Amino acid sequence: MLQKTLSKSNTELSFEDFKAEVLNDYKIAKISRECSLLGRREVLTGKAKFGIFGDGKEVPQLAMAKAFKKGDFRSGYYRDQTFMMAIGELTAQQFFAGLYAHTNIELEPMSAGRQMGGHFATHSLNEDGSWKNLTQQYNSSSDISPTAGQMPRLLGLAQASKIYRNEKSVQNKTNFSNQGNEVAWGTIGNASTSEGLFFETINAAGVLQVPMVMNVWDDEYGISVHAKHQTTKENISEILKGFQRDNKNNGYEIFVVKGWDYVQLIDVYNKAAKIAREEHVPVLIHVKELTQPQGHSTSGSHERYKDKERLQWEKEHDCITKMRKWILEFELETESGDILRFVDSEEDILLLEKEAKKIVTTAKRNAWNAFNNEIKEEAVVAVKLLERVASKSKNSVFIDKLKTDLEKLVEPIRKDILIATRKALRYISDEDFSEKTELQKFIKATIEDAAHKYSSFLHSENNESALNVVENKPSYSQNKNLVDARIVMRDNFDAILNKHPEVVIFGEDAGYIGDVNQGLEGLQEKYGDIRISDTGIREATIIGQGIGLAMRGLRPIAEIQYLDYLLYALQIMSDDLATLHYRSFGKQKAPLIIRTRGHRLEGIWHAGSPMGGIINNVRGMHVLVPRNMTKAAGFYNTLLQADEPALVIECLNGYRLKEELPTNLGDFKTPIGLTETIKEGKDITIVSYGSTLRIVEETAKELLQVGIDAEIIDAQSLLPFDLNHDCVKSLAKTNKLLIVDEDVPGGASAYILQEILEKQNGYEYLDSKPATLTSKAHRPAYGTDGDYFSKPSAEDIFEKVYEIMHESNPTKFKSLY
Repeated sequence: MLQKTLSKSNTELSFEDFKAEVLNDYKIAKISRECSLLGRREVLTGKAKFGIFGDGKEVPQLAMAKAFKKGDFRSGYYRDQTFMMAIGELTAQQFFAGLYAHTNIELEPMSAGRQMGGHFATHSLNEDGSWKNLTQQYNSSSDISPTAGQMPRLLGLAQASKIYRNEKSVQNKTNFSNQGNEVAWGTIGNASTSEGLFFETINAAGVLQVPMVMNVWDDEYGISVHAKHQTTKENISEILKGFQRDNKNNGYEIFVVKGWDYVQLIDVYNKAAKIAREEHVPVLIHVKELTQPQGHSTSGSHERYKDKERLQWEKEHDCITKMRKWILEFELETESGDILRFVDSEEDILLLEKEAKKIVTTAKRNAWNAFNNEIKEEAVVAVKLLERVASKSKNSVFIDKLKTDLEKLVEPIRKDILIATRKALRYISDEDFSEKTELQKFIKATIEDAAHKYSSFLHSENNESALNVVENKPSYSQNKNLVDARIVMRDNFDAILNKHPEVVIFGEDAGYIGDVNQGLEGLQEKYGDIRISDTGIREATIIGQGIGLAMRGLRPIAEIQYLDYLLYALQIMSDDLATLHYRSFGKQKAPLIIRTRGHRLEGIWHAGSPMGGIINNVRGMHVLVPRNMTKAAGFYNTLLQADEPALVIECLNGYRLKEELPTNLGDFKTPIGLTETIKEGKDITIVSYGSTLRIVEETAKELLQVGIDAEIIDAQSLLPFDLNHDCVKSLAKTNKLLIVDEDVPGGASAYILQEILEKQNGYEYLDSKPATLTSKAHRPAYGTDGDYFSKPSAEDIFEKVYEIMHESNPTKFKSLY
């Protein structure tokens, strides 16, 4: 008997079982390699657009898969196909379905063709958007392409286990965690460890002491650039030695292992998993001496940048070649003198390799047929329809050519079908027969179907959508209770934390002092430092914590101290958080709430209103701009009843203003996507939001003194904006429009203008040119005067409105200048 050191359990293993396991691993590695080789060929022949594969990384991924347990999460990158195959979450046919971008989520379960091949995911959600039991399945968070972009999310996935283990209020959530025993596994290429996100995450995980195993696949190159240009000392584990834990200090456990050593790899991965799982200590595994047989991607050849010596070395040290050699040479003498082998001869392994190749070839063919035949059937319908249309049209010659050209295509795509049918419609624009109606219906139905295939799930489409949450207005006591607005926030967060045990709030200064504006005052003392916690100064991984925690069933509120600092985290918000539900075809979600404060700040670095850049980068999230703390608190209450990510921007200069304290804290809700008319008027519609709205309100009083009655609309929500089209209803009455904000010209004001004039058809009601009033194109200068001359002032607003009214009625409103 052999002690089982090469398996997932610690039980003893017979040699026959051991042998079967080794040979099965080798077969998985060969299937994965054949997928890479054949996948490259499919790209080069034009059947697929692009390919980036995991060849050369197969053996360490087999070892990682053995230590990976149900409930664990992967946050990796596009080389991990062997791992996904080894845990049973990727078949060869699914691999090719991803390469062809098949839009069927059953056949291409990673993203339904929305991401290029090599971007892996499992399904965390049921069809109705509810959570699956994540502890009963292997989990992979949906990959993104930006290098090291998977790192911040990894931090949160790992931290969730720590919270579930140590926070009593959520230990009943057994569908998300088994006593915090889950490990978050990260993978990254050696060159991408040069990214700041890698170092920020490594540092944060060391501080937090979370169960994270970070795997660095090291093949000495980053695309075509050698490690000497990437990493100090050309060795990531060497320069991270300072993170190694010791008897006095927390830190990492660091392992270095050769990527072709099957036995040693499995030993290291078992040790790493045990440390992370049991002790909640992060682990770094530096897997060296790996290769990349086909180069970085299908865009080029590695022969262009690797010399002959390196290419020969890679051939000799290919991990599959090394494993094959070990299998052939393996012998074990028993106590009775018998010699045990994995294979009797090389013929056995050749048969296994032949079978692997056949599996991949069949899988490729089946995947292509499933993909291509689906579209061919649609093309046949279109061809027959065009034939009938041509028979009735006076332009039959032209339509027949469109039909013939489409019919000749051996491998059509949906684009070809729509081009032909839409062009045909032009030829019969002035004709009228039933086949024309059929053609119109076909085109509309195809576009509608394409909307589901390619554009659905940007937001939640189930009952937990934030847009389904009904407004519940604040209620007040008979005796008016005016307080500093921060008290509204503090007491509402208190109600939230009491009502929702899964809520955790964290950020710079959010814990001990209760945030810089005291909106969380005293709550850490009341609820503990797990639920209300401070973080380091590291905005990207604050957001990453939130994403990972939200993906594991918690409801995080991640605080970014000031809106301008959000730019550090905008890439993660844009590439990861905002796209998650979309890129997973609705199979994953991260309902993270990001809290920050801005508007009417002073100075270049604290201007507080880069709204245009934000709203154009985070489609897939809600962006909410409440004018006061009661409205903001209502947004938090709304979002916690929904399942979507959002950014809430509180007014920095509003915390000390007086507001009435509601009596239904935690329950009143501000609706998302709806505006509020805060002053009715008949002469001009002014739309604004945030702190600038208060200046508009004050200016409206002055305008009344000169006979101008302005209607003021609070946008409240930028993404989405004015779903009830209240702005155009106002415009139908006033016929004049001014949008005021403190973003740069062409920023959020231009977005609002397009929404009103184009989407709401507001242009129909204008009798004067619509206008925007924004900050200057530069960032605001410092100081009160800098603010006055950089951003819209009350005088600017007054004069802009007066100018519009002068144009309309110059007799009544004489020119000021």
